[in-house]
Amino acid sequence: MACAAAASAATLAGGASPTLTCCRAEANLCTASSLTRVALSSRSNVMPFVSQFRGHAVCSSLTAASTDILPVQSFIGNGRQRSVSNLVVICKAGSDQTIVIGLAADSGCGKSTFMRRLTSVFGGAAVPPQGGNPDSNTLISDTTTVICLDDYHSLDRTGRKEKGVTALDPRANNFDLMYEQVKALKQGKSVQKPIYNHVTGLLDPPELIAPPKILVIEGLHPMYDARVRELLDFSIYLDISDAVKFAWKIQRDMAERGHSLESIKASISARKPDFDAHIDPQKKYADVVIQVLPTQLIPDDNEGKVLRVRMIMKEGVEYFEPVYLFDEGSTISWIPCGRKLTCSYPGIKFFYGPDIYYDNEVSVLEMDGQFDRLDELIYVESHLSNISTRFYGEITQQMLKHADFPGSNNGTGLFQTLVGLKIRDVYERILAKESSTVTASKV
Repeated sequence: MACAAAASAATLAGGASPTLTCCRAEANLCTASSLTRVALSSRSNVMPFVSQFRGHAVCSSLTAASTDILPVQSFIGNGRQRSVSNLVVICKAGSDQTIVIGLAADSGCGKSTFMRRLTSVFGGAAVPPQGGNPDSNTLISDTTTVICLDDYHSLDRTGRKEKGVTALDPRANNFDLMYEQVKALKQGKSVQKPIYNHVTGLLDPPELIAPPKILVIEGLHPMYDARVRELLDFSIYLDISDAVKFAWKIQRDMAERGHSLESIKASISARKPDFDAHIDPQKKYADVVIQVLPTQLIPDDNEGKVLRVRMIMKEGVEYFEPVYLFDEGSTISWIPCGRKLTCSYPGIKFFYGPDIYYDNEVSVLEMDGQFDRLDELIYVESHLSNISTRFYGEITQQMLKHADFPGSNNGTGLFQTLVGLKIRDVYERILAKESSTVTASKV
């Protein structure tokens, strides 16, 4: 018998210690009975409230841990109110568990663009919390919440200057609070998250963050602390080579902000020791690394406009199957330019094959060059497998939808889109496993 229906039958029969079990993976089965004037006890830090809910709504409204048992003061069955003081509501986490994704990269390496592509895959625009701090770093969509880990700086801009540390230094960050709050959100509990104001450089009052379906923590240190790392269901590292990073920074800071070449070099040099010590080593933990390098198609290129991008995918990761080109496990070099793909100088070259990365077996998919026409990307898409699309041409559609995003004509945009689709697939596989577990437990 369905969980809610069975509990309802037991209640109406007047059995001892009746229960209403809300299985979130099958919330539609939790509407057999109505609860009114529900007063939850203060156990597990749940504030008492009075309202009217269907059984599944009670469960989805709880901020308690998934196994909390809470007494209900009154119950309505067959249209009549009955006093059932010993009725309890058992909430099982089911499909409402928050999935946590970690994205690590240095400043100015494309995290914001990647987040926009990712949230687009899940649908709904990502916007700051409504009615909150206008300088909030948080982005919320229908499915995802993106938290910037800069919010866990323990020192403001002045404090870092006084102590002579950068934001990359672990001493300038509160990893204990980061761990506790990510853990709480993963367990379905709301948190009062701090805000680091990038405009003023100050630590602003906190904001309330409710547990989403998918939580993305992005910033400098999502994989630095082992406790936080263990909470991640999937992780990505954006690895921009020094040569490309320098070219990008010159283009942005000189052309757009009027900085001198000397000041740019000084800024990069000041950050590099901390980056090498604390940020770069995190890539060995990532499930996927997107590596951006200078092109090999133009000898001695120093402009950084044409890029060689590699997607390094760890083998053996639960719920994740690496993308492959033509034949899984083979080593393949492919130049797709010709009748079906327009390529101006210097052309496009793909590579796929197995490799070893930080002692882990990986599959590597590489693209060197850039697209002239995004609508022709469908030709490349048709030769890729394990891409986790829902329909033919979804990658091409996503790329065309965001043609104005940085990297849309090269491997950065293509591989960010691919990773977004793979994250969606990971999320759906986790939900499917949880749903089958709940179903099996009732048999």
